Amino acid sequence: MRGLIDTVFRKELRDHVRDTRSLLISMVWPLLGPLAFFVMIQVVASWLRQDRPLELPVVGRQHAPSLVVFLERNGVVLKDVPDDYEARIRAGSLDAVLILDEDYGKDFSKGRTAGVRLVVDSSRQSAQRSVSRLKRVLEAYSRTVGVQRLAARGVAPDLASALRVDEEDLSTPERAAASLLYMVPLFLVMAAFTGGLQLASDTMAGERERGSLEPLLLNPTPRGAVVLGKWLATVAMAACSVLVTLAVFMVVMRFVPLEDLGVKAHFDALSAMGMALAVLPLVLAASGVQMWVSTYARSFKEAQTYLSLLSAAPTLPGLVLAFSPVQTKLWMFAVPVLGQQMLAGEVMRGEALGPWPFLITAASSAVVALLSLRFTTGLLSQERIVFGRA
Repeated sequence: MRGLIDTVFRKELRDHVRDTRSLLISMVWPLLGPLAFFVMIQVVASWLRQDRPLELPVVGRQHAPSLVVFLERNGVVLKDVPDDYEARIRAGSLDAVLILDEDYGKDFSKGRTAGVRLVVDSSRQSAQRSVSRLKRVLEAYSRTVGVQRLAARGVAPDLASALRVDEEDLSTPERAAASLLYMVPLFLVMAAFTGGLQLASDTMAGERERGSLEPLLLNPTPRGAVVLGKWLATVAMAACSVLVTLAVFMVVMRFVPLEDLGVKAHFDALSAMGMALAVLPLVLAASGVQMWVSTYARSFKEAQTYLSLLSAAPTLPGLVLAFSPVQTKLWMFAVPVLGQQMLAGEVMRGEALGPWPFLITAASSAVVALLSLRFTTGLLSQERIVFGRA
């Protein structure tokens, strides 16, 4: 029986490798995920990079000389205002324009609140960072002048602040990075589903459509051995997809400017090994479920439709963890997909987990894989499945 399993395993891998187009398609995801992550981090970092000069056209500089000096000292590059500044703001060539009316100088000199106008387009996402930086500089100037006015009148500036909040952040750089890099475990989990998708659909529904499954099962061979050999080939492709995704992420993490985002990630070989141990057992369950679902399909195209919908399942726990983080409990590691994503995230946070979470996630994946293989073997004993009458 062992020789039969090995024969089926090598046959399925050889047929899949020969189909170069399908092989290349199955390897697109391991490259697409890390590259998309790289581009996204680069774009976000370019928005948040503090050393980028903040240019600001100002109308009526002569009315607020002290404000102009304060802005220049804080890295704001003052520019002349074009006549069509409103149209340029709407078009996106300008982020904001500061307008200082003649009443500004009168109110300021009398110690009253002086108003300024900041012309922006709040619907433009690309301008939000510059506008936020500008608002912080203006608020800092307002606080500075307010403190000076209180001191000039003999009033302690502390009286204007009834409460001071001193924040003590206990997070480590790894934990801060993990909250930002939550998508890395998501891509790894999705690679476990997409890596073997082509092979799982072809090895069951494809052979059934071509009529090659029936002659194979007419031989005096155990159904379980045939299913196991096909499953091992699917597992090999899915595991390869996960490892390639992880390897590309290790390369990409060396070039993404995380320091511009205020985080520090140690994505070294030890972390990569921990994430591999967390996610690789999932390929057992994913491949088993995909073969089970593919066995029901009457054609390769139908199987592709079912498995494409199944591959969307890993995104649901990822979205929950991204937008509504939960407190990690030991029982959560027993939930397939959710457990792998949470465990990989804990590894990225640098948590000391011990062996139990890894054992629990591996055991739950093994149970799902065994049940799927059992059900698939049972289906191959039914004439309506083997002879295409399902």
